[in-house]
Amino acid sequence: MNVVLVDLPRQEVSFTIFGEPASKANSRKAVMFGKRPAFIKSDKARGYLAGFIAQCPKLPIPFNGPVAVELNIWYASRRPDLDESLILDAMQGAIYVNDRQVQERHTYWGLDRTNPRCTITVRPIADRAGDAEASGSGPRRKRPKATRSKRALA
Repeated sequence: MNVVLVDLPRQEVSFTIFGEPASKANSRKAVMFGKRPAFIKSDKARGYLAGFIAQCPKLPIPFNGPVAVELNIWYASRRPDLDESLILDAMQGAIYVNDRQVQERHTYWGLDRTNPRCTITVRPIADRAGDAEASGSGPRRKRPKATRSKRALA
């Protein structure tokens, strides 16, 4: 029996996560493991991740192609930087397979002192990687430096 996998068009998924996200850049703390120093996620980042995982819907089949993500993040104060990287990491395995699939993102900052939260919308998009390469546009790659062998110099 042959099994054919069909990639059905998938609609967007939207949900809200309550709580104030921690900045990934500022969410590390130094600890010692014996005589070896290491950096681990801060208590705030670990607490937010635990809350995120408890509230995040788990799709039966996560998105496996390129996606666009829109995040509206409401903070409890003006102090935190706008940083969605911890949220993107936390959606891995539940909403999409890997956060490298995020090819487009729109992030908005808001202030709500009594109800910090993040509303998230994820939708599938057409793969743009092939388009940029075919048209010659897109990020430029550095060419490797030409090297000469010792024989060519002799």
